[in-house]
Amino acid sequence: MLIITGYMHIDPAEVSKFLAELKDLAIVTRQRPGNISYNAALDDPEAGRLLIAERWTDQGALSAHLDAEETKAFVARWQGRMPGDLRKFDASNERGLLD
Repeated sequence: MLIITGYMHIDPAEVSKFLAELKDLAIVTRQRPGNISYNAALDDPEAGRLLIAERWTDQGALSAHLDAEETKAFVARWQGRMPGDLRKFDASNERGLLD
């Protein structure tokens, strides 16, 4: 499993628009083969900081998402306006929090 997590920064004046467009992308993304979860949370509205958390079964599933037309169109619309620090982690030995 791959975990993508980190922060994105959006101009606070554009956060509502960004989140609306991201919601539309998320609806499609969550239906893609290999997507386990795809989420964003507004961490600091005044700063426009969002926490991103995604889980994918493997690199092939993530690559297919990144190559999908909807994803490319979203990135093209927001290119240069969503700086951040997203990282990809390989995960193994998944278990419950208290296990």
